[in-house]
Amino acid sequence: MSISSFIAGLPKAELHVHHVGSASERIVGELAARHPGTVPSDPSGLRAFYEFRDFAHFIEVYLAVVDLIRTPEDVRLLTYEVAREMAQGQQVRYAELTCTPYTSVRPHEADRGMPIEAYTEAIEDARVAAERDFGLVLRWIYDIPGEAGLPAAEETLRFALDHAPAGLVGFGLGGPEIGVPRPQFRPHFDAARAAGLRSVPHAGETTGPETVWDAIRLLGADRIGHGTTAAQDPELLAFLAETGIPLEVCPSSNIATRAVASLAEHPITAFRDAGVRFSINSDDPPMFGTTLNREYEIAADLLDLDEAGVAELARAAVLASFAPQDVRARVLAEIDDHLVSATAGA
Repeated sequence: MSISSFIAGLPKAELHVHHVGSASERIVGELAARHPGTVPSDPSGLRAFYEFRDFAHFIEVYLAVVDLIRTPEDVRLLTYEVAREMAQGQQVRYAELTCTPYTSVRPHEADRGMPIEAYTEAIEDARVAAERDFGLVLRWIYDIPGEAGLPAAEETLRFALDHAPAGLVGFGLGGPEIGVPRPQFRPHFDAARAAGLRSVPHAGETTGPETVWDAIRLLGADRIGHGTTAAQDPELLAFLAETGIPLEVCPSSNIATRAVASLAEHPITAFRDAGVRFSINSDDPPMFGTTLNREYEIAADLLDLDEAGVAELARAAVLASFAPQDVRARVLAEIDDHLVSATAGA
């Protein structure tokens, strides 16, 4: 069996994948047809639309897709169809989907958005249906859109504390890092953590290692989204290895946003060599022209892994997750069974 075939059938968990950013051309096309405007609804137009010049342009395109999510029906459609594609196309058994309710609820715009209660009901309805129909266990991470500043942080915290969906497990911070210092969000993360939510900020994607240190020291990070530039700081790598704080590694995303110049220069090998824990993730897969399967293939190539090594990557994601123990045990057993089955005749 080829590595690609092994990966295609490998049960997986995904920890760094965005709700809106997971909308495939099929899903975006349907939403764009519902809400005609700046986003093309045809496949060829969408492919051109997703050709990013840099990280700032990626944010611009991402927000244009966000603008298509206008009603609870849009939210439900997006969530359920993303779950279908994860489960059926990538063999994902458990996922922590990063949601940014602020951009759909839009408390800052009187004439746009939906009530937070309607948003919550839509994602929860889709979560329950996805587990019933596809066997995919979904959990939520509520994400502050950093570009919207402290008002967005205040509202996202309110959504997380006062309107928490049953599947909410984490509190995050995304968007651009340049010009968005992490320390200003410390009170919000303190409050979220006090309420039992796990801290999962993006850090060190387009800024240096100090942003990762801030995420750890000030935001109490349980995991780090990306953490790419941590490789530039040997002391930070040693700290991550010692404490076991995992990084959420997304190779194709880092290339698409120009955070890393090429796959050959990606720091994943430095993380492995330093003993840093990490998971493999797809981030915004359709936007970056990738899939979770493809990210595993890239990692297998960069790290020179055989089937057993790839299975260990899948286990690492499960162990770094916030999944309930019974879900962890089930997915880990499925990974082991897949490895045994694939290598039985070797």
